[in-house]
Formats: sequence, structure tokens, C-alpha cells
Amino acid sequence: MAFQCQRDCYMKEFVTSVVSCCPAELKQEVNGKKETLKGFNVLLQDTILFPEGGGQPDDHGLIGEVPVLRVTRQGPDAVHFVTSPVEERQEVRLTVDWERRFDHMQQHSGQHLITALADAMFGYKTTSWDLGRHRSTIELDTPSVKAAQLQELEEAVNEKIRAGIPVNVQLLDLSDPAVEKVRSRGLPDDHAGPIRIIDMEGIDANMCCGTHVTNLSHLQVIKLLGTEKGKKNKTNLIFLTGNRVLKYAEKSYSTERSLVSLLKTGPDEHVEAVEKIQKSVKMLQKSNLSLLRDMAVLISRDFKNNPHRGNFFSFHKKEGDNEFMNIIANEINTEETLVFLTVGEEKGAGLFLLAGPSGQVTKLGPRILELLQGKGAGKSGRFQGKANSLARREEVEAFLRQHCKHHSSEEE
Repeated sequence: MAFQCQRDCYMKEFVTSVVSCCPAELKQEVNGKKETLKGFNVLLQDTILFPEGGGQPDDHGLIGEVPVLRVTRQGPDAVHFVTSPVEERQEVRLTVDWERRFDHMQQHSGQHLITALADAMFGYKTTSWDLGRHRSTIELDTPSVKAAQLQELEEAVNEKIRAGIPVNVQLLDLSDPAVEKVRSRGLPDDHAGPIRIIDMEGIDANMCCGTHVTNLSHLQVIKLLGTEKGKKNKTNLIFLTGNRVLKYAEKSYSTERSLVSLLKTGPDEHVEAVEKIQKSVKMLQKSNLSLLRDMAVLISRDFKNNPHRGNFFSFHKKEGDNEFMNIIANEINTEETLVFLTVGEEKGAGLFLLAGPSGQVTKLGPRILELLQGKGAGKSGRFQGKANSLARREEVEAFLRQHCKHHSSEEE
């Protein structure tokens, strides 16, 4: 069947009845972690909430006052997932999240238009597409798209938008001969009901279940951001349509004003200003590394020249890296001396190095990892890695110093 959202994509509210409401679970990812949410699957007599399909995400909205978190299609049915139950056989008012819906309509119709003209103008077929949260991508069956072609394509799609070309929806039986003339990548295995055709007059007729604008002028504008290398011999074309272009322009302008304030130059000089800063930073980094190397040598020599140095050396510096620590360890005779070095924030994350007699380092390394909540590995008398916290550094130093005293007394 065709749902009400497919018959009238601009309908924002709709009254229907609840067919069933059954306990269910929804698996979702929140901040990179998979979670299972308990709730209910609701079937309605009809719906204006689009179930995901055709490369288009699902709609969000309300059943009465109950938020709909997911809408999926199962055969001829649209299944609405909610966290609170709704009463069966009662009438309910559906409300669609219109901002999300219209955005999806613009991106989806924009994709159809770009796909049709990329094929007509250059013979580039669309093999897939992705309606992303911030930008959308069309996978074209070509190894590359030239910059001049991209500009020509952008001009052509926006010319069609300015022409205000109607977009019509047709519902055809699968047996209708007209179906054979329509562009399609095939029907899903569980397809049921009539074939839905999105017809951009004189441009493209394509099988599609998604929601679309009724006139290309409703797309407002299309911006082709560029291309990226796709799968083997394919190119990903990145685009924005309609309100996303306006938001992109607003964000870009805000960034531009911030850079004017930071760089003290006009927008046309930003790239040159940043290049100068990068060169200065590289020179400072090079100078800083040279100073750190010299400092590392002096620190190790100062220890070696101390007549009361003993068999243990510990040192911490906020600024530094693995090379800094390794220079110190290399300058000190670690076959006789146990060396414990750290760099980073005193109570925060950092790097560590334990160097000394191979047997001692192998034995002590795991305990150091435990105390510093770190990760690392060792071989040939070196054990080093990252510390999640240097807060217990003094405890580690005391532990190693005690070990060295005990080891010295055993040798005597």
C-alpha cells in the first residue's frame, strides 16, 4: 500500500486509528555504545510518518503526545516504535517532525535531480546514495569527475530549480507497461502494492518510495561541495540542498568572522596568514626539539657527575616526548642504574619510560602500568608507554627506590 505520507508529503498532521500495540525492543547506538531500549511497536490504520527506505531515513514525530523514535517497514506495514503504550482501536492524531521531513524531501528530490542530469550530461550512473545528517553523497559509476564537469552539473541542476518544474507522483500496477520505461535499481523482495513513480517532468521518472517535493523550486538551491574517491572505479559526489545550503553559508560566515578577529586580516588573506603561522610553528617546534635534546643531555650528565648518585634516577618534565626520555636513558649507563622518566601533566595523562637492567625492568614494568593506569610494552631493558594518570607518580618512584635499596643490599 501507499501510506498517507507518500500520497501527500506535505501533510503535517493526520488522524488515524491504532491497530495494535505490542511490547518490543529497539537496538540503537548512543555515543558509540550499543543500547537496547524497551518499548512498544505500534501499527496504525495509516500514517504520515515515513518508514525508512529507498536510501531515506525514517520520520520522527508524535502519536498523540507520545514520541515516535523509529519507523520501519515490514511488508505492507509501517511499524512505529514508542516507549509508552497507546490504546488499541482508538483514534489518534499523528504529528510529523516537519523540519526533519522537509529536509529529507529536499535532499531526496535533490538526489533524483543530480542523478538524472549526471547521467544525461556525462553518462555517469548512480550506483547508491546516502542521505547523511549534515551532507549527502551520491556514488557515481566513474573513476573521477573533472572540476569543469562538476561546475557544469551544478549550473544545470540549479537552472532546473529556477524553472519551477513540477514533480508528480504516479501509482502504477506492476503489470503496467509504463513501469518498463521507468528508471529503477529494483524492488525490495517484500514489496507489496502498487509501484510508486516520482516524475520530474521532462527530466526523470524513477521508482521510489521516499518523500519528495512537488516542485523543483521547493529545493531552493543545490550546492555540489566536491568529490571524494569512492569504491573501486567509483566517485562519491557530496552535495547539499535547500535549507542545508543556508545553514552551511551561515556557519561558514560565522567561521569567517571568527578568523577575521583571530588573524587580524580580511577573508581573502586568511589562507596566506595561516600558511605564515604554520611556518612559524614549524620553526619553533624545530627549535624547541633542539633545546629539549640539549636539556636531556645536560640532565643525564648532571646525574652522572654526582658522586652520590646511587643506582636509581627519576625525573619528570611537563614538556617533552619519547625522544627526550630516550636521550636521557641513552646517556645514563642503564646496565647499572634504574631510570624512571615521565613527561606530561603532573596529575593528568602522559608518557613514561622505565630503563635499566633487563631482568629488573621486565619484572617491574607491569606494576608500573598498574599504578599509572597505562598501556605499554618493553624489551631489551626498556619498558615504555602511555599513562592515563600520573597522579601516583610519587608512589611509583617510592616503590622503585625501595626496590633498588633492596636489590643493593642483596648484592652486598
